[in-house]
Amino acid sequence: MKLRILGSGTSSGVPRIGNDWGSADPAEPKNRRLRASALATLGETRILIDAGPDLREQLNAAGMGEVERVIITHDHADHIHGLDDLRQVAHNRGDQVPVHGRADLIERLHDRFRYLFNGNALYPAVCRTYIIDGEWDVEGVRVRFVDQPHGRITSLGLRFDEGAKSLVYAIDYVELTDAMASLYEGADIWVSDCLRRRPHPTHAHLDAVLGWARDLKVGHLVLSHLDNSMDHAQLVSELPDWVEPAFDGLELEL
Repeated sequence: MKLRILGSGTSSGVPRIGNDWGSADPAEPKNRRLRASALATLGETRILIDAGPDLREQLNAAGMGEVERVIITHDHADHIHGLDDLRQVAHNRGDQVPVHGRADLIERLHDRFRYLFNGNALYPAVCRTYIIDGEWDVEGVRVRFVDQPHGRITSLGLRFDEGAKSLVYAIDYVELTDAMASLYEGADIWVSDCLRRRPHPTHAHLDAVLGWARDLKVGHLVLSHLDNSMDHAQLVSELPDWVEPAFDGLELEL
């Protein structure tokens, strides 16, 4: 199994509009961050995790024109406003693109992107939806899900197990629940939300994530969903050797 970080930035990206780099050094390419998304490759099956407004650019950068499944973790704009780009993915596939999520999320996606799922008199539907209500087995990889607190809504956290190795992708959450801790404990790789150093009402912050990762005995922690206060080189200089900041294009392999 492989996981490519398509985007490691927060909802505004880095730099923010107005070339606002904050504390991030604009001369460091790894500080240029698109909205958070990832691509999991399980054997011959490619799973896109979230479809934000940078999706076209992200898939082109990855050299990827097709995916077999899409998982939407939650319906905030920075995670779904690239769904329209699945029109071209469906064209490349010659088939509709399967989109997976919790039942309430699927209902809201149908309301907001009705033309993608229902089609109209001129254009056929390009996506079909499936409700996530249990675990998966995808080409020998076990995929499990948990709901994460994210302000007034929840997001979906994922754990992939291949043999004795495991990877967790947990973006857009603010607290670690008992259910999350049970699922994430002992992960070899944990890609975690880590917006900034200061606490935030809907996102995890640096000290909290480091503490949780130690408690859960995570092997390798990768910090993502970073805002423009999080400079890559500064983070590398201060983090322990088992922790690294994500960057767009980072590839992780079990």
